[in-house]
Amino acid sequence: MEAFELKQLVKESIREVLREERLNLCQVLIPAVSDKEMQEIQEKLGVPTAHAEAEFVNLTDWVKHGTLPQ
Repeated sequence: MEAFELKQLVKESIREVLREERLNLCQVLIPAVSDKEMQEIQEKLGVPTAHAEAEFVNLTDWVKHGTLPQ
């Protein structure tokens, strides 16, 4: 295996581990919500389907890659 190939393999492995750890951190930081709390939130803010899609920010890239949407 060439040094370049080995370097690329190591870089990709590190990226994968960091991505997994970022997802784990997100899960840990999001608090659990009881059914009663969820009902109160929905009464105050409504449900997602009641809002236009333009009102939402897609954070998928941030969660997967650590980059914010432009």
